[in-house]
Amino acid sequence: MTTDIARKPFNPTLAAAVCGILVALTSLSGALAPPGDWYAALTQPPGTPPDAAFPIVWTLLYIAMAVAAWRVWRARGLGRELSLFVVQLALNALWMPVAFGAHALGWALLVILLLWVAIAATTAAFWRADRIAGALFAVYLIWASYALYLNAGLAWLN
Repeated sequence: MTTDIARKPFNPTLAAAVCGILVALTSLSGALAPPGDWYAALTQPPGTPPDAAFPIVWTLLYIAMAVAAWRVWRARGLGRELSLFVVQLALNALWMPVAFGAHALGWALLVILLLWVAIAATTAAFWRADRIAGALFAVYLIWASYALYLNAGLAWLN
């Protein structure tokens, strides 16, 4: 039996704040483990964007993730959809320290494969809960597919 608390947030403003804070904390992993000189010295796979593109794209994606999670929380409350969201956030936060902090491109590839699966599952769950949230996550899935290619290319070439 589901309670009203699980189905609806206490307060939409609180829900928005929690979603924003979770995403902001995830984005900090990039500050804790920036690419640095090590990354610049790697052989890059074809199609690697300029370094300036990454913070722009990720900022937009993090905003989209927070909005999507807020919409799903508003539509469905705390449930399976947001559990998937938290799983993919944790994997997202793990990737930078593994790839750039530990310089472990093979392990980073495993993390991003798991992340891709988690994003795909979250996209499907969000789509069923709220089409706009699902569409926002579909864009994230497309970028994650590209990031998976880049990680695989880095692991292969280096």
